[in-house]
Amino acid sequence: MWKFAATRIGMAIPTLVIVALAVFILVRLIPGDPAALMLGDSADAASLAALREQLGLNASLPTQFLVWSGHVLQGDLGQSISNRQPVAALIWQRFAVSAQIVLPAVLLATLVAVPLGMLAAWRQGRLTDLALVATATLLLSLPAFWMGLLLLMFFALKLGWFPVVGFVAFGENPQQALLYLVLPITTLLLHEIGVILRMTRASTLEVLHLDYITHARAKGLSEMTVMLRHAFKSSFGPTWTLLGLILGNLLAGVAVIETVFTIPGLGRLLVDAIFARDYPLIQGCLLFIASIYVLVNLFVDLLYPIFDPRVAAS
Repeated sequence: MWKFAATRIGMAIPTLVIVALAVFILVRLIPGDPAALMLGDSADAASLAALREQLGLNASLPTQFLVWSGHVLQGDLGQSISNRQPVAALIWQRFAVSAQIVLPAVLLATLVAVPLGMLAAWRQGRLTDLALVATATLLLSLPAFWMGLLLLMFFALKLGWFPVVGFVAFGENPQQALLYLVLPITTLLLHEIGVILRMTRASTLEVLHLDYITHARAKGLSEMTVMLRHAFKSSFGPTWTLLGLILGNLLAGVAVIETVFTIPGLGRLLVDAIFARDYPLIQGCLLFIASIYVLVNLFVDLLYPIFDPRVAAS
């Protein structure tokens, strides 16, 4: 187990280094002079030179990367040009907003979709299975932004049950904050239910055909006992991996949902930074997003042996 964990952590470290290098190169491949793009066509030569010096653009690329990496290791991602605030502070502030949408949505989707996926597998080929698979397919086929707009039109505009758009922090007004979060969370929840349900069904069907399940049934155990005690743990492994991918992807910034509901999350911060040509903020957001994805999947890998001990043994 410890060898497995050390191997995974050892793989994550060079991955993060490669991610940092890729982000650094990607930002510098954007056409045009960053200083000129940020200051506009009316900027004079002195202002351009000062900004280039501030951004460290006059040094060679290897020097720029080493200086930037040193600052990153100290938690300094630079200063946002458009917001005049530290990039790290902006990212953490917006990430906290995104997490309030993503974490409840993924948790609720898992609690709903995993039992339904196992039920569909247990009732394979019957009406229950067909109805659940059809529902999951429908939820998957609907674009998230379109689903969000439908929820807004019906529950916010027509019925008036929830605010139309916006965001309120929990510290300001917890009740209002919950009302603003219901529709975005529901939008993500419905979409992810389809993904998780189908994966759970597929992995459970595979497990149900294994010899040890047949042996458990031959011992006279009830179907409920077979499903919960024997099939669940093995079948949840692939779903657990999928949850890591979903969580990492959503935490990286649900820009579409945040745009539809005008929520000041991480995804919207990145979009705004791109339009504002805020290079330090773009660079910081991309690095943070990629790092979150790597770390979430590292966490998933470290816990995977709980569901499949053969992984650690190998």
